[in-house]
Parts: sequence; structure tokens; C-alpha cells
Amino acid sequence: MTEIATSDFRHPRRHVRLDTILRLRWLAVLGQLAAIFMVAQGLEFDLPIVPCLAIVSLSALLNLALQVAVDPMRRLEPVYAAALLALNIVELAALLYLTGGLQNPFSFLFLAPVLISATALPVRLTIALGLLAVACATLLFFFYFPLPWDSEEPLILPPIYLFGVWLSILVAIGVTSLYSFQVTEEARKLSDALAATELVLAREQHLTQLDGLAAAAAHELGTPLSTIVLVSRELQRTLQDNKEVSADIRTLREQAQRCRDILSKITQLSAIGAPFDRMKLSTLIEELVAPHRDFDVAIKVRIAVSGSNEPVGTRNPAILYGIGNILENAVDFARAAVEVNAWWNDESVEIVISDDGPGFAPDILKRIGEPYLSRRRGADETQSEHTGLGLGVFIARTLLERTGAKISFTNRVFPDHGAVVQIAWPRRRFEAPEADEQPTVQGRHG
Repeated sequence: MTEIATSDFRHPRRHVRLDTILRLRWLAVLGQLAAIFMVAQGLEFDLPIVPCLAIVSLSALLNLALQVAVDPMRRLEPVYAAALLALNIVELAALLYLTGGLQNPFSFLFLAPVLISATALPVRLTIALGLLAVACATLLFFFYFPLPWDSEEPLILPPIYLFGVWLSILVAIGVTSLYSFQVTEEARKLSDALAATELVLAREQHLTQLDGLAAAAAHELGTPLSTIVLVSRELQRTLQDNKEVSADIRTLREQAQRCRDILSKITQLSAIGAPFDRMKLSTLIEELVAPHRDFDVAIKVRIAVSGSNEPVGTRNPAILYGIGNILENAVDFARAAVEVNAWWNDESVEIVISDDGPGFAPDILKRIGEPYLSRRRGADETQSEHTGLGLGVFIARTLLERTGAKISFTNRVFPDHGAVVQIAWPRRRFEAPEADEQPTVQGRHG
């Protein structure tokens, strides 16, 4: 089973809608106006109202101009979105310059544009915005108008306190931006990997639908081909004295009959396909193992027969792809042999796939199944490295867990070496019809 390339789902270019930026800018305008009104009218502090209102008005006018000139639903190129966020930082720095610099408690709003960039824009632009915010905060450490305060009891903060505020802004920008970027990137990877999972399952289902199309084609073409055979037979009798024409008509009738035979076989295969919608556990394992028997790796299948009847499950594309992908990886990494062990009882069904390869690296053993996790490496330097395991295992694990399976990844106990993958179902889930197992995805039949 070919692993889907990660580049098909990972999109390094990120775009933000203009409407999203404008909503944030309007929120900033309203917040700034409210703060100016409360300080000037509510607290009755001496505030340079005209310069502050001029800065806020320019921001509002820019918002109006962008809403009129550009479609708000348009997705901006990352550099344009970063430019608008940079403008937010500069506007905030100008307001803080007029109202106390870093003494102003609103100085921590420098974080907002950088956090937005960390969740929506490329890393290089986020770093640039972070540096701009730090530069503005540094300038405000030295240059600013006094903080609006009671003139009779002026507030004078010591330089060491201002240095602490500057340092806290610097640390907060770095830490929160990094955290936001990692969380957003993990969510994006998970979303892309789930899209790949749905594509794999849809591809399996589309292949299955060909059976129904073949049966429909056989049914529809049967009548015209019968007519062609009948007419050609009559023409051959009528023109039997004309040897050349009679030979051509005979050839036509033979080919039409051959088409009828082919369609008859297709119809018979479609008719007998229903019993194979369900298959025994041993049949399922043999179907998955068969394509890998021609390789140099020996595959040993052991099925422990218990007192209960052998479980019979639906021919589920999720199970076929999931186990097939894990088996393919085991063959890929094995040195000489792969073992497939299966057993069941009245309560559960279990399949264990193990190989004698290098096993899973300890640092990724607990993270196996995450999307885009690198492959395990060879045991020695001469063995080539393998890359790209993460997405395939993630798809396999997701599909199998949808069917009710629990999957665990371990290594063999020393002195043995190799990886062990254990897949276990409650027996009632394994034997349940596929429609019950996957309510959100249509099942495979045929």
C-alpha cells in the first residue's frame, strides 16, 4: 500500500482573511476610545486627548478605506497581513508614547499582534513582528510622556521596575508566541492528516463501487448484444451464398457472442460477491499477507484455535488498509522474518504483528501514531534510514480505531529485538456489520 506523500496535505503558505484583521482593528479602536474616555472623563486625569484621538482616527479611517476598496472576504497574502499587524504595533506604541510608555498597564497589548501572527502567519513574519514589538518597547523605556496621573501626587516608578516591565514583555512575546505556534501547528498537522485518512478511505470505497458499475453495465449491454447476435444470425442465413459477406457476418456474430460471455462472467462475479462481504479472521490475514510473500522476508502466520467459533467480520476497507499498512512497515524494517499471530475468545479478537528489525527508538515510542513523525532508523550505520512513517501509521491507527480496535506499539524484550504492534477488538465490534462500526462513513461491499 503506497503511502501518501505529506506534501499533498501540508500547506506552508497561510492566508488570513482581511475581514478577520479588520475585526481585530475595529476592536482595538473601540477599546482605545473607551480607555481615553475613561481616563479623561471618569478619572479626570490630564491626558493629551487631541493627539490620542488623532492616532485612533487615522486607524479608523484606514479600516474604512480597506473595507471600501478591498473585498473583506479576500484572503491576504501573508506579507500584507503582517503589514497590518505591524501597523497595529506602531499605533499602540504611539499611544503609549503619549501616555506614560511602559508605565502604562496597557503596554502588554504588544503581545496581541505577535500572537495573531504566530497562529496565522509564517515563522519569519512572526519573528519580524516580534522584533518590531521589542524595538518599540525598548524605545518606550527611554522616550515617553509622563503617565496621566494626579498632578498633586505624581507617580514616579523606579527604573528597575520599568526594566522589569520591559523584560516581562520580551519574555511574554517569546514564550507565548512559541507556545501558540506549536499548538496551531499541531492542530494543522492533525487536520491535514485526517484529510489524508478520509482520502484513503474514500479511494478504497470508490474502487469497491466499480463492482456495481460493472454489474449495471453488464445488465444494460446484454439486450443490445442479444439483438446483434440474432440479427447477424439471420443475415448470415440470408446471405450465405455471398461467401465474403457471410464470413464477415460470422465474425461479427462471434465477437458479439464473446462480448456476451464476458458480460456474463462479470454478472456471475457480481452475484457471487456478496458471500465474500464477510470473511473469517484467517482469510483476512491470508489476504493481507499474500502480497508480501514474494519478498526476501519470511512471514510466519500463527493462528491459535480456541474452543469458540472463528470470528467472521465484515470486509472492511478500514481494517484492510490499517493492518496492511502496519504489515508493510514490518516487512520493510524486518531483517529476516515477520510474525503474524492471531487468537480469539468469546470476548475479544487480537492480531499481533512483530518483526526482527531494529524496533522503535525509545524517544518516539510513546509518540507513535502522531502525524508526520519520522520513521525508526536502522540498527547500524550501513542500514539506510527510512522516512515518512508518521502519516501512514497515523492513517492506519485512525482507521483501525474507528472500527473499535485498540492499538499498542512496543519493542521485543531484550535480548530479542524488533517492533511489536498489537491490535485488539471486542469480538462483537469485529463481527458487527460495517454500517454499525462506522456511522459517519459508508461501508465497503463486494
